[in-house]
Amino acid sequence: MNKNKIWWSSEQFWKKTAIWVTALMFVILIFLSFDTINKITVGSNRVPSYSVINKQISYKFDTKRNFQVPVISEQDSPLFGKKLTEEQAEKLVTHGKKIVQGRNCMNCHTLLGNGAYYAPDLTKAWLDKAWGDEKYREQLMINFLMEPEKNARTFGSGRKMPNLNISKQEAQAIIAFLKWMSSIDTNGFPYNFNAISQGEK
Repeated sequence: MNKNKIWWSSEQFWKKTAIWVTALMFVILIFLSFDTINKITVGSNRVPSYSVINKQISYKFDTKRNFQVPVISEQDSPLFGKKLTEEQAEKLVTHGKKIVQGRNCMNCHTLLGNGAYYAPDLTKAWLDKAWGDEKYREQLMINFLMEPEKNARTFGSGRKMPNLNISKQEAQAIIAFLKWMSSIDTNGFPYNFNAISQGEK
């Protein structure tokens, strides 16, 4: 062995270092995974429970975080005029999510950062000011989902959603999913989103 060899340049040192660094990163990864699961679980601070669809959801600029954040009002604003229990709300939102997945909406749309960019991002679709007046939003959304070719809002893009043969019941479930999704704190995503004005009902 070369006695003049510096200790940190030996092959043995770097093998041990690699093992310790890998082990440490593995422990950190496990910790971060549990921490992330805790933050993205339904009912956490960032992901409200499903019964949030019974409340009015709006958007405001948070000066400390420097982006828009969802605001859940104490004021009741149940979908379709019917207040649901937590169990009923979960069932409806889950049904809507499964329809969105089953009809491959992500082939054109983006949801929570996943999907395509051909059609509008759906992450905050419930709050989209394109619906105009919130008093008519629910009916406008039902009309659009059931007959998109007759109720298209292309805004000059020329892009139109195909008719996916969505029933009224399915449309209501999708809308419940979209309203719940709009309540999620997504750290300012999508960027530069402008929300519909929320008036008193």
